[in-house]
Amino acid sequence: MSRTAVLLAALMLPVAASGQERSNSILVLDGSGSMWGQIDGVNKIVIAREVVADLLADFPDDRNLGLTVYGHRTEGDCSDIQTIVEPGPDTAQSIIDAVNGINPRGRTPMTDAVAAAAEVLGYTENPASVILVSDGIETCNPDPCAAARALEEAGADFTVHVVGFDVTDEEAIGQLQCLAEETGGAFLSASNADELTAALTEVAVNVPEPEPEPELTPVTFMATIGEDGPRITEGLSWSVTPPPDGEVSAFGESTLNFDLEAGAYTAAATWAETGQVVTEDISVLGSASRVVALVFDASMPTATLIAPETAVAGSTLEIAWEGPGEEGDAIVSGNPGRGTYKTRINLEGSAPARLRVPSQAGEYELRYLAANGEVLPETRMLTVTPAEATLVAPDTAIAGDTVEVAWEGPDYRPDYIAVSEPGEPTHINYALTREGSPLDLVMPVEPGSYELRYVMQQDREVIATRPIEVTDVPATLTAPETAVAGSTVEVAWDGPDYQNDFLTVNLIGDDRSINYAYTRDGQPADLLMPPEPGEYEISYVVDQDRRVLATVPITVTPVEARLVVPAEASVGSDIEVAWEGPDYANDYIAVSVPDDDGYEGYTYTREGTPLDLTLPTEPGTYEVRYVLGQDRVVIAREVIELTDVSARLTAPAEAVAGSDIEVAWEGPDYRNDYIGVSVPDGDGYEAYTYTREGSPLDLTLPTESGEYELRYYVGQDRTVLAAVPITVTEVGADLEAPATAVAGADVSVTWTGPDYQNDFISVARPDEDRYVNYTYTREGSPLDLQMPSESGEYELRYQIGQGSEVLASVPITVEEVEATLTVPSAANVGETLEVAWTGPDYGNDYIGVAEPDEDRYVNYTYTREGAPLELLMPSEPGSYEVRYYMNQDSRILSRVTVEVADVTVSLTAPDTAVAGSEIEVGHDGPEYHNDYLSIAPVGAEKYVTYVYVGRDDPPRIDVPEEPGEYEIRYVMNQDRRVLGAVPLTVTAE
Repeated sequence: MSRTAVLLAALMLPVAASGQERSNSILVLDGSGSMWGQIDGVNKIVIAREVVADLLADFPDDRNLGLTVYGHRTEGDCSDIQTIVEPGPDTAQSIIDAVNGINPRGRTPMTDAVAAAAEVLGYTENPASVILVSDGIETCNPDPCAAARALEEAGADFTVHVVGFDVTDEEAIGQLQCLAEETGGAFLSASNADELTAALTEVAVNVPEPEPEPELTPVTFMATIGEDGPRITEGLSWSVTPPPDGEVSAFGESTLNFDLEAGAYTAAATWAETGQVVTEDISVLGSASRVVALVFDASMPTATLIAPETAVAGSTLEIAWEGPGEEGDAIVSGNPGRGTYKTRINLEGSAPARLRVPSQAGEYELRYLAANGEVLPETRMLTVTPAEATLVAPDTAIAGDTVEVAWEGPDYRPDYIAVSEPGEPTHINYALTREGSPLDLVMPVEPGSYELRYVMQQDREVIATRPIEVTDVPATLTAPETAVAGSTVEVAWDGPDYQNDFLTVNLIGDDRSINYAYTRDGQPADLLMPPEPGEYEISYVVDQDRRVLATVPITVTPVEARLVVPAEASVGSDIEVAWEGPDYANDYIAVSVPDDDGYEGYTYTREGTPLDLTLPTEPGTYEVRYVLGQDRVVIAREVIELTDVSARLTAPAEAVAGSDIEVAWEGPDYRNDYIGVSVPDGDGYEAYTYTREGSPLDLTLPTESGEYELRYYVGQDRTVLAAVPITVTEVGADLEAPATAVAGADVSVTWTGPDYQNDFISVARPDEDRYVNYTYTREGSPLDLQMPSESGEYELRYQIGQGSEVLASVPITVEEVEATLTVPSAANVGETLEVAWTGPDYGNDYIGVAEPDEDRYVNYTYTREGAPLELLMPSEPGSYEVRYYMNQDSRILSRVTVEVADVTVSLTAPDTAVAGSEIEVGHDGPEYHNDYLSIAPVGAEKYVTYVYVGRDDPPRIDVPEEPGEYEIRYVMNQDRRVLGAVPLTVTAE
């Protein structure tokens, strides 16, 4: 066996070792379009084919392995997932053949592919593992982590091992790691076949050895009445959790004997005479035999159940009850004398319980089950009669057709009508009875004898059946006998045209679809032929179960093309390529390395003939190719020799940092070529100008002095055609300003310096890179610069706009600025106070009133209004602060406290008024600006009518048109606060 085959087999060992049985595994392979990408000049799909063939060359025949592929049949289809080889022994060659036939073309639904593989493996019931090989990010499922978590939680022993094949994107790596980690698998990274082998070796090292056979302890379980009381010898049913040796329970045994492995267990015994259930937790250690006694209490609470003596299977039974009513108590139904139950309903309060009746007819026992598992006396017998149903449907139907089925039955939720093979427990298709009667049911696609069934969802109980004969469905196809590779042919068809039926073309003897067209797209159908010549067949396929109804052969003949290209051209240039060919959708003309499947550049044939093709920047021998968009088949090629191209630069040997210099150049001037200034050993550039700006062009130099290179770059791939050195010298600047200034004030700064575009003078803390305020040097010298609002030591700086480099700095001391306030100590809510103040009166400074612990103000007035100024007090009473705010940073320079007292308003108005009339309302309110009286329904915020106060004395207000209970309110306009209210009854007359 090859080393790599051993390693792949090792991936399946952890499940086999822990489950003591042969595990099943599926290799999930990425067949998306990105697999046409290249590693060292070789397509990733080609590498994958070679790796899989090497892995499986000597793969053991007794290992169960399958193959699922995604993204290999259609473009843009998230459902393109196919299990090509079912897991089983001796599948290695089938998998190799299948992988060799994969032509990547679609999206990356890797998460759904893993889930589909899990379903094939029966992961919820059996140990199973999936080995995912993917080269990119999930493009269909929004949350691979959540999906993996759900698979892990539902799986019996499910693991996903993930190989990231040439994956560099961090998000994609995170998704792949999550798929592995959430299921306990390994994440492996590989960029070629050798690294894949190394990664698999790492996984194999961590495979655990099978555990030795456990040591067993003989344990006997018995039951007594009370501590050290008499043994119970009959009417007992037992269970042990977790069940040893697959045994779950025993009935009618006076004792129970097991050989148990070391561990923790719970034994439960039910005594039919009292209905009591007793449990005992035990720990098993060592090999010495032991006896465990479960003690029953003769004294226990009682319960009473009142229920009908009979009920229909599956119905809901209403049961009145008396009992402890503790949380977790329940009423259950079960077979007489057995501790298990069929159905259960937890009790809520004292309301009657609604219990689902068992699905099968027979004699049952209703029991009150306490939360501790004890069954309380008394129990009550229940006779369950069969549920009845009838089905009315045609005696025959066409395969795949939809038939009407009329039915009568209990219509429990969610019962359904199904079609099945006689004697088989599963169904083929179904429709829920909640869809009504009659309902539509899709027939199987295979002709034969079938059975319609009314199935109760509870226990899948079948309560009515009816036979139906499904006859074959005919279909015919008419298509040309031959077609050119890659062309689209018209196919006339006659068939059932069921939902999602389609026509497909595939190799004779190979049921894998190459291209397809839905029958819903009309008649005749347009079907794209394969790009490779050969013998094919066109098939009519029913979407349900992919049954083929008709086929016709078609011979696909070669397609031809011709190219006219120059024998020689300069690297990086655009050449004209004249061509003849089919011009199918997405066909293109490419330039490639002769033995490489990929391309260096391309242009679509839809651009016409001749077309422009950009050549590579490296000299050498290349091929110009006509490539079919479908499967990238090359149908014509011509050789072209690429010669080197040169460039020349002329520039000063030395220039000042940050300045613009003139650079004269000669070169190819290809699209997006540019002249850049770079660090000599660096790949990138500090600044650049496109050659399309002409010669000479202006280039801005870096702000840091030092040795640099001017370079001519080819825009296509940044190839450097020419380089000359340049020395960048330091640039100087000078600042003159006062040594001190008041916080927030403007100071005059005189400066000298280069005055490059966006240079600026700033003020900043000495040890901080960030500035507080700035002014552009384009404002001239001297210029005004605003000082910070906080006092302290600062620097004035000349900074270059490019990179913010500091050319000069001088210190400045910012001194504290002061302000004073004179305010009354008390005021009423909503009152306007006069505030006298002194302070700097900078632009947009203001006086505000605020709550003491709040930064935000309630009301404010700008200091530009003069001193004194008027300030509106808040609408709510309480302690407040009047503050002087500097507009810069909202810094507070001064504050004084003011107590704001509440205002109450008395209203005088009639108790009742006629709807639609007008009434007078007296008040003693403050009559602030825009205060108003309103009438509103009691408890409502919105008013019906209103009138402003202070305009009429006394004010008159309209009464609402609708009779009812209302309030007359005095409302302070600020914050719409109600200061007083009286009731008003509005009558009809």
